[in-house]
Amino acid sequence: MTIYNTSTYTHNTLPTTGILLVNLGTPDAPTPAALRDYLGEFLADPRITEMPRWLWWLILHGIILRVRPRRSAQKYQKIWTDTGSPLLKISHTQQKALQQAVDTHFAGPLKIAIGMRYGNPSIATGLEQLRQANAQRILILPLYPQYSAPTTGSTFDAIANVLKRWRWLPDIRFISHYPDQPTYISALVTQIKNHWAKSGTPGKLLFSFHGIPKRFFLAGDPYHCECHKTARLVAEQLDLSAEKWQVVFQSRFGREEWLKPYTDHTLTELGKGGTKRVDVICPGFAADCLETLEEINQQNRELFLAAGGQEFHYISALNDNAEHIQALLDLVIQHTQGWQECTQTTDELAREAQQREERSVKLGVK
Repeated sequence: MTIYNTSTYTHNTLPTTGILLVNLGTPDAPTPAALRDYLGEFLADPRITEMPRWLWWLILHGIILRVRPRRSAQKYQKIWTDTGSPLLKISHTQQKALQQAVDTHFAGPLKIAIGMRYGNPSIATGLEQLRQANAQRILILPLYPQYSAPTTGSTFDAIANVLKRWRWLPDIRFISHYPDQPTYISALVTQIKNHWAKSGTPGKLLFSFHGIPKRFFLAGDPYHCECHKTARLVAEQLDLSAEKWQVVFQSRFGREEWLKPYTDHTLTELGKGGTKRVDVICPGFAADCLETLEEINQQNRELFLAAGGQEFHYISALNDNAEHIQALLDLVIQHTQGWQECTQTTDELAREAQQREERSVKLGVK
């Protein structure tokens, strides 16, 4: 029995260029059962927790998955909407907006699909949609501007695990990071300026990025440096002095040391130190999710106000705003250069497909 997928090849099918947008993922529902499935998949990834598998399996199944799903479900319930997961809803609007943008820019057909690293729709589902669309070239676009092994590296692992079961492999290009991409930086600057135009300016602007264990950084992960680069470029365009902005790291897990300074500790110190207003933006998140809507805008807001602060403003993620979509389109344009299907029109591709069909009939292999 073959281990590879099978499909019926037809000579008259038009080739397509596929774009797979990848994000971390979301549970199917804000319930303990759904969170158990989601966290089980997420925390079983060796990129997430680098420790002996047998030991981590005992900890994960013996302790964490018995306790954490219920706590996490309570957090998700605070941000869940009538349309479901905010991250998934935003991802679909990003997909639709980027599809419209590439349809306008490119002569040939491109198809945008979504793949979540954990949960649904999975990376395998997204790639299969592109395969069914006859995508002979696929660009993988992980929506992680700053590279880290637990996010971007894990995405590559998942892509490889799917493709090793495909009989006919497409050309693949993989965007590993874009921390200093000009239109991404410009989109962040505009997002901040628009917020300040409505609400005034803060005493301090915090750039809060998801943390990683410090030992990952010491082992060579460039994430810490890329986070600082993004924040520095934005601060320069905003013409902020050094004391007006700071990089911090959130969402640590476990007892070991993670990248510092920690977001929650910093907000508490600022509140106690007399800072009246703090604004927080999370440039590493392409879409608002649990870590921004609940952790930052609820938990960390409460910490700052309880410590003596008076105003806390969360500046939302770029989500599906026009400048963000333009930044994603620019990445697609940059990384699909030289791909023939992107420059040929649908009519030209159709004529070539018809010619292939005619040749196959003559050869008797239709």
